[in-house]
Amino acid sequence: MSFVHAAASKAAGGAVRVFLVLAGLFWLLPTIGLLVSSFLDAGELDRGGWWRALTAPARLTTANYERLLADGTITGSLLSTVAIAVPATLLVLVLGSCAGYAFAWLEFPGRDALFLAVVALLVVPVQVALIPVSELFGAIGLFETTAGVVLFHTAFGLPFAVFLLRNFFAQIPRELLEAARLDGAGELRLFAQVVLPLGGPAIASLGIFQFLWVWNDMLVALVFADSANPPITVALQQQVRQFGNNIDVLAPGAFLSMAVPLAVFFAFQRQFTTGVMAGAVK
Repeated sequence: MSFVHAAASKAAGGAVRVFLVLAGLFWLLPTIGLLVSSFLDAGELDRGGWWRALTAPARLTTANYERLLADGTITGSLLSTVAIAVPATLLVLVLGSCAGYAFAWLEFPGRDALFLAVVALLVVPVQVALIPVSELFGAIGLFETTAGVVLFHTAFGLPFAVFLLRNFFAQIPRELLEAARLDGAGELRLFAQVVLPLGGPAIASLGIFQFLWVWNDMLVALVFADSANPPITVALQQQVRQFGNNIDVLAPGAFLSMAVPLAVFFAFQRQFTTGVMAGAVK
């Protein structure tokens, strides 16, 4: 009976693995299709689906990427997206970490009420702020500027950052912090040398979420970004408007815009997984 039970468990485990592999391939199918389409010229795409190239790799060409990278609008939009996503992510990480530590371990009047106000900001949708913030940015000269887009993303990313990091920092044993204070560590040194290293996984997870959100955003960029040098999402949308259904331009552009966030995710995959698992355990 034990042999039968072990064989049944092994078979069930194998079936689960096969199912997960098939589900993963099915989930990746649109990305694979986009990748293959990005290496096909317009004529090949008009004659049939992208899957035809899997049996005839000679149809693949890099001409689409050569034309795309020769387009100053697309390359400029990539640089513009980097100039928005990197500062917006770093500002959220720095300010969110400082505020999270303050709410978790510093005593000051109105701390709990202020934290509840920060949490309440999580339910405010981005669309509600577009018109008033547009008027504000227009009055102070930040409308259609990179700084304006960065400030908007930072403001809307901070409530979640403060909420996440405050809850993570609050799980640090108080005895550890007290021991550091007894050794003469001030609040700044305690924050930099004790809290930040322990909170590294949570900060890395937050950084990945923030970077992906800013990089893939189109609504905020469409409203606030410089129309002469837009981010990649807006630049691709303008390509659709100008040339219609030009998949030979859109496919390589879309995949190129995906490559950077994918590289960031895989580069910090271990920290992301550690942060998620630590949060789940706590």
